[in-house]
Amino acid sequence: MNRQVCKRLYQLSLWGGGAVLGLALGMPEIWVSSLTPPVQAQGVAQEIASLRQSGDRWIEVNVTTQRLVAWEGNVPVYAVIVSTGTDKHPTLTGTFAIEDKLRVTRMQGDDYDVPDVPYTMYYDGGYAIHGAYWHRNFGTPVSHGCVNVAVDHARWLFNWASVGTPVVVRD
Repeated sequence: MNRQVCKRLYQLSLWGGGAVLGLALGMPEIWVSSLTPPVQAQGVAQEIASLRQSGDRWIEVNVTTQRLVAWEGNVPVYAVIVSTGTDKHPTLTGTFAIEDKLRVTRMQGDDYDVPDVPYTMYYDGGYAIHGAYWHRNFGTPVSHGCVNVAVDHARWLFNWASVGTPVVVRD
């Protein structure tokens, strides 16, 4: 099934501040934010606080820092540099959940047609976290709104997450 990114529903700025996270993943240290939500995001912040206390698996994507962190409750278990959407094709912010997982799929839009996109996890209609074999510009916004991850990292995330896993995308 082909999917297109065709909407920008809303934008929430969820967190501020931060703490350094150094994971033994062969990656440099990155910043992981602490929970200090603005007033308009109180409901979302409460949901995140609940996720942090639950022990459940969830995914955080920070559009500003171009980082993705996989969490188990309040414990970060995996972190990677990603590429989110450009200004022309922004990545939605908000809270979502993995809706569908496809080992490989084709992605098409008005100005792109990419076959064999690996380890795709749709979390809001046409928005997905997926492997990207066609570029190596991770850390730079280059996508049409999806969250691009290096293929080996996408495979790990695909195997770790399940349908229903919460996804928080924030500025």
